[in-house]
Amino acid sequence: MTTGLRVGLTTALVLVLAGGAYVTADAYDVVPGMVTLAPPVPDPSPFPTAPGAAEPAAVVPVMAELDDQVPLPDAAAVQALVDGLVGDARLGSAADVGVLVVDQLTGEVLGEHQADDARTPASTAKVLTGVAALTALDPAATLPTRVLVSGDRTLALVGGGDMMLAAGDGDPDATVGHAGLADLARATAAALALQGVTSVRLEVDDTLFTGPTVNPSWAATDLTGGYVAPVTALAVDIAKTTDGEYVPRHTDPSMAAADVFVQRLADAGVTVEGDPVRRSSPAEGTELARVESAPLVDVIHHFLDTSDNTITEVVSRLVAIDAGLPASFDGGTQAVLREIGNLGVDVSGARLADASGLADGSQLSPRLLVDLVRLTTDPAYPLLRDVATGMPIGGLTGTLADRYTATDARGLVRAKTGSLTGVTSLTGTVLDAQRRQLVFALMADATPAGGQWAPRQALDGFVTALAACGCR
Repeated sequence: MTTGLRVGLTTALVLVLAGGAYVTADAYDVVPGMVTLAPPVPDPSPFPTAPGAAEPAAVVPVMAELDDQVPLPDAAAVQALVDGLVGDARLGSAADVGVLVVDQLTGEVLGEHQADDARTPASTAKVLTGVAALTALDPAATLPTRVLVSGDRTLALVGGGDMMLAAGDGDPDATVGHAGLADLARATAAALALQGVTSVRLEVDDTLFTGPTVNPSWAATDLTGGYVAPVTALAVDIAKTTDGEYVPRHTDPSMAAADVFVQRLADAGVTVEGDPVRRSSPAEGTELARVESAPLVDVIHHFLDTSDNTITEVVSRLVAIDAGLPASFDGGTQAVLREIGNLGVDVSGARLADASGLADGSQLSPRLLVDLVRLTTDPAYPLLRDVATGMPIGGLTGTLADRYTATDARGLVRAKTGSLTGVTSLTGTVLDAQRRQLVFALMADATPAGGQWAPRQALDGFVTALAACGCR
């Protein structure tokens, strides 16, 4: 064999062996190549679908929408019910009773008695304050309680109108107690710690509101009995001196709140030198901390549902500030009536002695109340809807929770109550037997002695009859 042949054969053998070695290495994925002993790679999973991209389920309404094709109740039948109510001895003389019932959709009058005569409204006046506030103010607005510091280690506790502060931690799910003084104190202490300050003096700035804190027409027992508190720019738990619904109120809610804040600062490691003092002019300085109340719309729901006089007065002052009027009783009532008039509701002859209906001297007609309630149910005024939904529900919530409980009208009545000595009133809406929504205002301002039970029974019986009425 020639040398050339041997070289060729040797080279070929080397190449074969090298090729076999490479294929073997390729099979074990040691070197690049197409041969492999590894199991095949599975097909990729489909691209995931975002949960938010799923088609939404159909929404099933709790109650069907009202049918505008449902016939109206017969006006003669409703008027007969009205005549029976005004002749009910539980309300006193017919001359002292005002009634108006209209169809919500059309405004057609179905029954009336002295509907244009002004009468003492009691707490039905709160409907005006709620409507005025939602017309003039941002429903999402909140009320700040702030702490400012000046260069001489003086803190100012500045009230922004929140009289529902919690003495401790705030509760973000609550209206009363939404903002807490403990939260405010801890934030203040943390800011002071950065400056190395642990001892301060404290001033109270409640100058946001002006004029008397107590309406001269309120009786002393209104405060001692817990029906109202002096109206100031800040307070803890609506100035209650103890737990409970109708309990005495602090005579100076702002300073009582300052005393609580002093204790919360101490809990957070900051000492207040001396007693807190009230400022006579707005405080200036650097803001250290703040807490915010529940949104205004929740505050309005609260005073409509519970008939809270104090918080209603607070909200009227906010309307006055927006209108450029003094944040006082006079400014608040003027601002509320002005806003109602701007909505096109006739306020001639209307008078508010305060915004809550507690004071003597307020005068409103059933027609004004009905016109206003109709606006709250009108789709053309969506911001006012929260007044309609914020009113108590018969047999279920608020000041109507214990009324209509044993009648078929339970859950079908939404109305604002009104109660004073010798005065019983009710205004709102009810669904009749065919689910036609009716708007009503019932006012009796010279009821016989004996309390609220009998006149309320008369009014509730009338509304229950409306709810049961097919009236064709």
